[in-house]
This record gives sequence, structure tokens and C-alpha cells, in this order.
Amino acid sequence: MKKHLIGLLLSATLAISGSVAAHAEPKYGGILKLQWGTLDTADFHRHTGTISLPHPFAETLTTISKDGQPKGLLAEKWDISSDGRTYTFAIRKGVKFHNGRILTAQDVKKNLERIEREVKGGWLTSAMQQVESMETPDANTLVVHFKAPFAPFVNLLAEAWILAPESPGWDSNITKPIGTGPFTFDSWTPQLKITGAKFKDYWMEGKPYVDGIKFDVREVGDASLALRAGDYHAASIPLSKIKSVEAGGNIRVEFRGDTSWNFLSFNNRKPRPPFDNIKVREAVAYALDKKALLNQAAGEYGTVGNQMVDKGNFFFDAEMAAKDKHAKPDLERAKKILAAEGVDPGKTTIYMISEITSRTAAPIAQVLRQLGFKVDNKSFDDLGFQKALSAYDWDVFPGGSGPRNDIFLRYVRLTSDGPNPGLWGGVQDKEFDTLVTAAISAVDQNESRALYLKAWQRVIDNYYTVVLGHSPGAYGIRSEVKDLTIGFNTSAHRADGGVAFAWIER
Repeated sequence: MKKHLIGLLLSATLAISGSVAAHAEPKYGGILKLQWGTLDTADFHRHTGTISLPHPFAETLTTISKDGQPKGLLAEKWDISSDGRTYTFAIRKGVKFHNGRILTAQDVKKNLERIEREVKGGWLTSAMQQVESMETPDANTLVVHFKAPFAPFVNLLAEAWILAPESPGWDSNITKPIGTGPFTFDSWTPQLKITGAKFKDYWMEGKPYVDGIKFDVREVGDASLALRAGDYHAASIPLSKIKSVEAGGNIRVEFRGDTSWNFLSFNNRKPRPPFDNIKVREAVAYALDKKALLNQAAGEYGTVGNQMVDKGNFFFDAEMAAKDKHAKPDLERAKKILAAEGVDPGKTTIYMISEITSRTAAPIAQVLRQLGFKVDNKSFDDLGFQKALSAYDWDVFPGGSGPRNDIFLRYVRLTSDGPNPGLWGGVQDKEFDTLVTAAISAVDQNESRALYLKAWQRVIDNYYTVVLGHSPGAYGIRSEVKDLTIGFNTSAHRADGGVAFAWIER
């Protein structure tokens, strides 16, 4: 009984101390040092890579909250007409750009017009092509009219960064974005770092708490040692390092709300023999040991799959998953298919493009060699591999793609004129395009889901890409950093958390 009382008292003490710690008064000061994500351009409208970094400097009308739902950031609220064609946004009043000027609805309109006019192959290019007209009835109201219903628009706006039209390079290529975020975009050294100072006129009262922010944007395969040494306050860490990071006791690990998906893509834009033959692609798919490859990439955290979303997502289909004929490897069947197609693997050198941080490139290359092929694997950093992929002088690409704000932003990259299409070999499939367009125009979500799944079946049937499975994203956060939370996607700043809310205990 005595032990039980002591246990209750100890539990109560811990609960009280935990409550006090959770509600400790934030302290101001310090530079927040982070390592996750890269940046491919200072012109955020043209950005087609990771969405991790722009938000602390330039905000959007909406952000995706930790639970995966859109929340207002620069938009206080919005209304959608019953026919799904008209969106009306109430723009937050009193928000200042970093040059001191007040944000207006006209500024937002100019940004969306610039995306429509100047940006080719960007995230919102397809969306803006659906717009019929825009108007600003007053300084804080934006009305967008679509030609047809466009269901993903609110979510997509979480990747439409709003910049002051005075930003240098506005009429061509922006070199220094002037945004409304909690930090100013002070310096960017590509493949090295981004720095920004606290914006003292930021609209969220009392925020941010730190004096500045510094992102290390180098291609780092494993930041866990530097995190443990204190070089970073928070960093993206390999899943294989979670236990060792937690063992130190001064770092907590948080996971993103959404998953990344791993895949092997074929060159669809300019396929070379024998990979212009679907049966040869099928043979390669049979040879892949998805479970082993996911274990290599994500350890115990990986899940085998054949879709771009995982279980628990509304757009996931259990029946399609159950029919995955490549869920388990069959090397002998793969060899028989190649023989039946008259392919002598020994006479073919497969040209592979991969990222230097890829965990699946080497084992996939080994599988291809087991089939008898020769493999020439060229590894690049983040910007380098995207450039190499866009040249379409390759055969296969083992890649991965992180969370996006809407299912459309996953599908659009496989459309004929989608953004950054190289990761999936530059698919050119008019029927796929038509199905995706129909899916975004469907007012009923179940109808939209059915159309997306029909489009995805074409990807499976034509072996444009072979999905290996899914894995979460892990982040280590040092104990002296308080109130920094990881969201649904990789964005470092959102309406309900992120870097503006973080403070350093010193």
C-alpha cells in the first residue's frame, strides 16, 4: 500500500512538473539552427522541389495543419460557392511585407497572375490554367472564379507563396524574395545555407521568439551526429538512427503526419530498348524484393505498397493493394519473361540516375545485375539529379517523394505538362491527363477518388513507375528547443506550429 501511495505521489509530481514545463513562459533570443530540406531557387513561384524552406520567409493564404487539414494563414477565412467554381478569400488585415508595406488582396492577385503568366511547369501551373477570372472588390477580399469546379484549390494555395511585387527580379526571375514570414530572407548560398533575421513587425503577436534562423541546406546523408553534438537544434534524421538518437536522452524524435513513397521509375519520355517493351519492365518489377528494399530504406518503419499513398489515406485502395502481383519477388519468373521477349541482358547496359543519399540505388543495381544486366549508376546531389533526369538520357531511376498538400500535387507530376516530371520518367499519357482533370473537377469526393484510382491503374498497367512502399519522416529536436512541432508535411512554418512558435531555453 505504501509503495502504491509513493507511486501515486511520484506520478502526480511528474504530471505537475510536466505541466509546468509544457506551459513555461517562452524566452526570447538565440539563433535557431536547422537541417532539413533543400532549396532550388529564390524565386519561390518557380519552386518544384521540397516545400520545407520557403514558408518561414514567405507565407501563403493557407497552410496544412498537423492533422492534414487546411488552415488560414494570410487568409482569415474563405467561402466556396455551392457549384465549386467560386472561391472568396478574406485576406488578413494589417499584415506587413518585410519592406514595411501592408499586404492587400491586389498583391495576392498579382502573385497568382504571375504564376499563371510566368511559371512553366510549376506546382500551380495546371491550377491557374483552370481559372476564368479574379477580382478584388476591396483591399482585403479576393474572389477567384474557375471554369469548372476545382476541389484541390484551398490545399494547393499552401504552396502559392505570396511575395511583394517589389521583389527584385519580379518581371523575370526573383533573386531576393520579399515576403511576410516570421523571418526575412537575408542570404542564400546554394548547397550551403540560408539565413534570416527575426521580422520585428511580424503579424503573429509576440512571435517569433528567436532572433534569427539558419538552415543548413547541404546534402547530408546523416545529420544525427551533428545534431547530438549540438551543431543543429533540430534536423531530419535517418530512420535507422532513431534509437541511437533517443538513447542520449536530450533529443526527442517526432514524425511527420504524412509519408514519403519510394519507387523505381522508367524513362517514359525517351525509352530505349529493351525498356520500350512493357514486358521487360514487368520482368524488372518481378525481380524487385520490395520488403528488402524498404527495409534498406526505412528499416522497421517501412511498409510495402503499390500506390502513391498508404493505408489510412482516403485515396488508398485496399483492393488494389491486395492485387499487387509484385508484393513478393519472383526472380525466376523475371528471367523467363526476358527470355520469352528475346532479351539477352548481358548485351544491355542499364543507365541509372540516383541521388547520392539514396538507400535503394545500390541494392536495385544488384538486382538488375542478378538478371544479367550491366549497370552504370550515376549519383548526383539534389539539384544535379533533377537536371540529369530532365535530359532523359537514362533508363531507370530509384527515387522517393515526400508529402504534398493535396493528392492532386502527387498526380499532377505524372501528367504530360506537370512540374518536375523527370522523377517519373516524363509520362506522356493523354488518358491519364484526362482522368486527373476529371478528378479535380468532381464535386463529389468519392467520384474524385474513383477517377484518381482509375488513373493510377494506368500507371500500374503501363509500368511507368513501380512503387516499392512508404516510410515516415523522422526529426530530432534537442531538449533546449521548446514548442517546435513537426507538421503533416515538411514545411518548417504553418498556422498551428513550426519555427515561429519555437524558443530556446538557455
